[in-house]
Amino acid sequence: MEEKEIEERAKKVVSSILGVDEEKIKSESRFVEDLGAESVASLELVAGFEEEFDIEMDENAALEVKTFGDAVKFIKKYIEGK
Repeated sequence: MEEKEIEERAKKVVSSILGVDEEKIKSESRFVEDLGAESVASLELVAGFEEEFDIEMDENAALEVKTFGDAVKFIKKYIEGK
């Protein structure tokens, strides 16, 4: 799967869970500081990404991811490892 497709699908998940317009989600956007993710929302994001991409992520490692761009790379790694 191309990184661009991962990015587009991940934006939909973030937008849906955090209620943020997709066009406001940039690669450098930080989940907590820029997008307003509280700890509960962070767990929902992990679950949302797992469902969207049919992967199972290491939850602790996933919660260490701070920016949207890093999340896309993180998801790509899991998809390629499937």
